[in-house]
Amino acid sequence: MMNTKLGRRRFITTLVGASLLMITGMKQALAVMIQKITLTEEEWQKKLTPEQFRILRKEGTEQSFTSPLNDEKRTGTFHCVGCDLLLFNSEQKYDSGTGWPSFFDTAIDGHVETKTDFKLIYPRKEYHCARCGGHQGHIFRDGPQPTGLRYCNNGTALYFKVKGTLERKKI
Repeated sequence: MMNTKLGRRRFITTLVGASLLMITGMKQALAVMIQKITLTEEEWQKKLTPEQFRILRKEGTEQSFTSPLNDEKRTGTFHCVGCDLLLFNSEQKYDSGTGWPSFFDTAIDGHVETKTDFKLIYPRKEYHCARCGGHQGHIFRDGPQPTGLRYCNNGTALYFKVKGTLERKKI
């Protein structure tokens, strides 16, 4: 009798989970597949350029209007330079006039994690890559609809893949 109840419970749980995945869509469903990676500081220094290391691992900020990705207009995807995790689609990118690549939403829910940053006088929402923890930028509430958000990203923390190609843009 216990096995039957346990079997039914698993079946119902599986059914409810599958239904939620269909309702919420693939964007949210893919978020659960992220496996975190951790490297030592020395391993990150070997993997990244000095500027990438400063931004991703030390939460630095690049100078505005210096990233070629700010002017990127081709169709494709933007990935974390530290671990290749998809963060944004080109359809979500817009010109915010700030000098940094800006997006109004992420490509897949759960691919960025946030924390409050108190480095300036006022608190800001900082976001990081969910896989490697690399600092990407800050989220502001002055973006376009449909979200009203602006993910203000360091271009050095991203690389761009043109749609239809497997090659990553040279860093």
